[in-house]
Amino acid sequence: MFKVKLRIALRANKSWWLSPVLIAIAIIFTFIISSAMIRWAGANPFAAFKYLLGSPLQSKFGITEAILSATPLVLTGGAVALAFRAGYWNIGAEGQLLAGAICATFVGLHADGIPHWLGIILMVIAGALGGMLWAFVPALLRSRLGIDEVVTTLLLNPVALLVVTGLLNGPWRNPKTKFPETQVLSENVFFPRVYPGSRIHLGLIIGIVALAICWWVVGRTAGGLKMRAVGLAPGAARIAGLKVEKTLFTTALASGAIAGIAGAGEVAGVAHQLTDGISPGFGYTGVVVATLAALSFPAVLLISFVLGIINVGSFSASRALSIPSTIGEVVQAVLLTTVVSALVFMKYRIVLDKGKHRD
Repeated sequence: MFKVKLRIALRANKSWWLSPVLIAIAIIFTFIISSAMIRWAGANPFAAFKYLLGSPLQSKFGITEAILSATPLVLTGGAVALAFRAGYWNIGAEGQLLAGAICATFVGLHADGIPHWLGIILMVIAGALGGMLWAFVPALLRSRLGIDEVVTTLLLNPVALLVVTGLLNGPWRNPKTKFPETQVLSENVFFPRVYPGSRIHLGLIIGIVALAICWWVVGRTAGGLKMRAVGLAPGAARIAGLKVEKTLFTTALASGAIAGIAGAGEVAGVAHQLTDGISPGFGYTGVVVATLAALSFPAVLLISFVLGIINVGSFSASRALSIPSTIGEVVQAVLLTTVVSALVFMKYRIVLDKGKHRD
């Protein structure tokens, strides 16, 4: 008799077709699962997706709001894509965004009397430092001890949220309203609007510049070549004399910095204060953006805009079809689940072990 065992093992090599196939499967499953939920809510799935994807594009307001919704995704998606290109599986962009928001808030609460231009620069720097700080421990554990960063970065996300909640229910609680939110930050740190008559702010420009820099570094510099070599074949890169651990460590910190800037952008460009709902999952959605973009930085911009459209279109679908306005979040949550599952299968494979069983 034979005894069959299933185990999970790291993939030594990855076929070129694996990523696009798994992404396609993830999208198909997302449509099926989301359609079932929409149908259960009493609406036609095809009509719902028509509103989700089409209604925001029918007005200037809808387009600008979709761009605003996409702004943090440009940064978190770029952060995740950068890390993934080096083979560092950063699932902690959410925590890094929150850490960046915390540090930026600290600057904003103490920025009275400084020039506006200096306040903006300090907010960006504070956000980047916060994200780097939150990425430091998982990066160190990965580069020094070989501890899987998927687990460590993911587990630190709720910890960051607990820190935010603790601050808002403690020293940073609004003294006037007594609500768990900070006071409104100094106007000296507000990100300026970049398009008249809309809420699109400087964070969008910062995000596009960050993507351009990442594209140039990864694709046009010697450091980027080393990064790609480490991401594609770390064993071969180590044999060739490349410092794999150092590359992973520095890339992880750079990724955290970019995600942290997204947090600064939400604080300085949209809310103008820190609340416990400052991020509805922008960091997690960044994983979806990077994966669907196939780690292409120009494609990150496009995918971010598409998800921004879905977020804004969910309100139109809710009004027209009498379904919950959270339908957009449901679609994105399902997409996150399927894409992360695809990501796991990109890195690991299921091995079937057969052995003789003695009675």
